[in-house]
Amino acid sequence: MSKISNVLTMIELLNTGKKYSIKELSETLEVSERMIRSYKEDMEKAGIFVDTIMGPYGGYVMNQSIRMPVRKFRKKDYELLNSYIASEEDENKKSDLVMLQDKIKGVYKGSKDEAKELNLKDETLGKYNCLTRAIKEKRKVKILYYSYGKGENERVICPAEMFLFQDGWYVAAFCLLKNDIRHFELRRIIKYELLDEKF
Repeated sequence: MSKISNVLTMIELLNTGKKYSIKELSETLEVSERMIRSYKEDMEKAGIFVDTIMGPYGGYVMNQSIRMPVRKFRKKDYELLNSYIASEEDENKKSDLVMLQDKIKGVYKGSKDEAKELNLKDETLGKYNCLTRAIKEKRKVKILYYSYGKGENERVICPAEMFLFQDGWYVAAFCLLKNDIRHFELRRIIKYELLDEKF
């Protein structure tokens, strides 16, 4: 994720009132501990103050409630981008715009008719449908997930909630590998399988 996305995710985590160690935040956001300290400084420059608890069981905690912005792509955004792609003559720029368009397709949520109009990829719809079914039926899902800096790794998760954050769809789930709640970005789920095993 981008720096701003990571900062917002960090705010979202601390906004729960729970204390997080720098290591926990580093692993969740998949960045270095040094970057977590940098994010904290950036937050405080913006007037969002984070308390530091010292000691071996210390960490960061936020004692103020922050209202998080909700940003969603709309059909008109997609259509505007589509017109730019059609008029772009530079093949490299066109390729970048198509990649951006795929991201928008992956995070757009609307009615079935709107999804059809936007030509959402079956793969993206498949992930979303699989995970929402798992939530409804309380079933585990085995995924092959791409982590920045670590590559592909297989995990079994117990999905709890789907949510749109910044520029992508995520699933909040209990990860059996990490024995903790994690957020997984749908577009980084390479393979997925709905298991019969319930949780």
